Amino acid sequence: MPELSLSSAANIAEIVGASTIVTGVVFGWIQLRQYRIQQRNSIAQSLTQTFYSRDLAAAIALLQSVPDDISLAALRAMGREYEEAAVTVTTSFETMGILIFKGIAPLDLVVDLAGGIIVTMNRKLSRVQEELRVEQQQPSWGEWFTWLGDQVERVKTKEPPAHIRHHDWRG
Repeated sequence: MPELSLSSAANIAEIVGASTIVTGVVFGWIQLRQYRIQQRNSIAQSLTQTFYSRDLAAAIALLQSVPDDISLAALRAMGREYEEAAVTVTTSFETMGILIFKGIAPLDLVVDLAGGIIVTMNRKLSRVQEELRVEQQQPSWGEWFTWLGDQVERVKTKEPPAHIRHHDWRG
C-alpha cells in the first residue's frame, strides 16, 4: 500500500472538512425549516383555540347586532354586557395584531381563520375605539386591533371569499 504524502493527506483533510461544513449547513437549514413549521403549527393551534373560546364567541355573537360605527355612549346604553363584549373582542384581536406585526404569527393564517369577523368587528367598533382613546386619554387603546382590522380589510378586498374562490376544490 503506497504511503500518503503530506500534501495528499492535507487535501483529503480539506475535502473532509469542507464536506463536514456543507453537511452541517444543510442539516442546520433543514432543522431551522422544521422549527419554523412547528412554530407556525403551534401558533395556528393557539390562534384556533382563541377563536373557539366561549368568551370571544359570545362577545362576537352579541356584537353582531350592533350597528357599524356605533358610538361609545350608544354601546353603553345597550347594557354592560355589550361594553364587556367590546373589550373582549378588542383585547383578543389586539393580541393577534401584535403577534402578526412582530412576525410571530402570519397574517395570511389569521385572515383565513377569522378575516371576515375581524373586519366586521373593526367596522362596528371603530368609533368606540376612537372615543375610548379620548376618554381614557390613551391614544394606544386598541391600537393593534385597529391596525389588524385595517390590514385584514386590505387583504380581504383583493380577492373573493374562500367559499367563492375555492368553489371547485376537490381535496
